[in-house]
Amino acid sequence: MLSVSVSAALLATPLLTACGSDAHPGAAAIVGGQRITVAQLQAKVKDVRRAQSKSPQGGQLISNTGQLSLITLNGMIFRQVLERSADREGVSVSRADVQKWRSTAEKELGGPERLKAVWLQQQSVAPDEVDATVRNQLLLDGLAKKIGADRASAAGQRRLVDNLARTSRAMGVDVNPRFGSWNDRRVILGATKDPWISPASGTREQA
Repeated sequence: MLSVSVSAALLATPLLTACGSDAHPGAAAIVGGQRITVAQLQAKVKDVRRAQSKSPQGGQLISNTGQLSLITLNGMIFRQVLERSADREGVSVSRADVQKWRSTAEKELGGPERLKAVWLQQQSVAPDEVDATVRNQLLLDGLAKKIGADRASAAGQRRLVDNLARTSRAMGVDVNPRFGSWNDRRVILGATKDPWISPASGTREQA
């Protein structure tokens, strides 16, 4: 049976402005030499807010995800680190893999719309980000399997985190100070909580 873990409640979010750090104006973060712009971050935050506003629980969802900008940026950075680690270890995920996993989740949760609603409510995942979120989940599972990390054990979790941490340090993550600082050791944006993706899966990815 699939399970969904509830994210920690957060505080309320102001609209972002496009001023980056002095070294990287307009950037929310630089990862492996590639910019994640404030505009890109804003667009993803707006997608979630738009979906939340259409939900019957819209007011509560918005009030409970005030630090959505930070959570979203954390996810954008983590995705790049995860993809680099997976690529280095020869782990890949196909479109067919994503669709198979998603179809199973949809059946167990009650259909496509129910899956979208649950992930929006509990993980702040916009409907158009569902496939990308599934892909992350599968890459994380595949990476853990490839390096022999049992994610059900503390030692396995540490092994997986250590692998991602090495990648994070090698890539270099420079975050605009307004969003906090990136912790290479924990592979997390310092101001956030519960950052690891854990949607509709029997395991948790939190270190």
